[in-house]
Amino acid sequence: MSFSIAIGPRIRKSPFFDKTVAAGVSHFSTYNHMYMPVSYGDPLAEYDRVVNHVDIRDVAVQRQVRLKGRDAMRLAQLLTPRNLEHLEIGKGVYMPICNNKGTLVNDPVLLRISDDELWLSIADNDTLMMAEGFVCALGLDVDASEPDVSPLAIQGPKSHYVARDLLGDAPLRLSYFGFYETELQGIPLVVARSGWSKQGGYEFYLRDGTKGGQLWDIVMEAGKPYQMGPGAPNYIERVESGMISVNADTDEHSNPYEMGLGVICDLDQEANFIGKAALKKIKADGATRSFCGIFIDGAPFTSTNENPWPIYLDGAFAGYATAAAYSPRMDKNISVCLMSNASIAAAADLIVETSYGTRNATITSLPFLPPSTKVPSELLS
Repeated sequence: MSFSIAIGPRIRKSPFFDKTVAAGVSHFSTYNHMYMPVSYGDPLAEYDRVVNHVDIRDVAVQRQVRLKGRDAMRLAQLLTPRNLEHLEIGKGVYMPICNNKGTLVNDPVLLRISDDELWLSIADNDTLMMAEGFVCALGLDVDASEPDVSPLAIQGPKSHYVARDLLGDAPLRLSYFGFYETELQGIPLVVARSGWSKQGGYEFYLRDGTKGGQLWDIVMEAGKPYQMGPGAPNYIERVESGMISVNADTDEHSNPYEMGLGVICDLDQEANFIGKAALKKIKADGATRSFCGIFIDGAPFTSTNENPWPIYLDGAFAGYATAAAYSPRMDKNISVCLMSNASIAAAADLIVETSYGTRNATITSLPFLPPSTKVPSELLS
């Protein structure tokens, strides 16, 4: 069974759209009201690039919510349980956002551009509307808007070499989520050490959408010696790395404590952030589910799961496998899951109702494979 996605003006194209088409994109999804490349037709080649070499990714769908004004930091703090008090200019931080029930609804990276300007690089969610609601309701001195900013990412162990060849040593010396403003052949950028993989990489936040094709070509040319090719947020690698995908791994009840994010939630801070009362109750009562991993027996999966797969323990529902894949590096079927803590503690006799039939499964910790994000020492000497 095959389907096509219609291309039209209602869903926006990124500044790199034409380049992804020329590079052979085979599948799009939609994300933040934009077309998002998700495959170029050879998943194993794309996996090999991010694990062993370097890929180039149109991730312009990571839209920026720009908060500009005297109350910008105050507004950002109202949106998240993470304490932002000591966030410095030029630094970024992973930032969960919850609703009033304590449900996790987004997990952007927050970049502090200046004293009165912040960018939220958001996952798939209308966070701008939430920010505008606070501005209106509280009368804050903030302009909340979506700027002309579109990230282009390079990910994989050889991304460090590409970044050096393009921009010298400066990107290599960034801390993770650190960034700086610069130009590349006259193209205005914010360069960040970040990206949605655990294989190392950088994001080039393009600040002029008319130059998307030019930036793509410059980066591709620099990547030729390192076997660069097109890619997208890689499903297999993200499962191996135990990375959370909000709305894919979460449901209408998921909270930061279930997803392993409680350690970055400061419920004692003065700010009355959204969901504070609910999160205090959740923490006091204790989370009843946890984000975890499982190995699934049987023949290798030949595709990823389209829907969550239910998991059972002794015939009783235990949770669900949210993202499953065959891992070439581990030679095993693996999945990230949201399961009851009681079932995790039992740690035996799990049954998964997969698209391939009923399979046995065993619990394991996350990540399945350790991150590999360090800059090679030879580049820092």
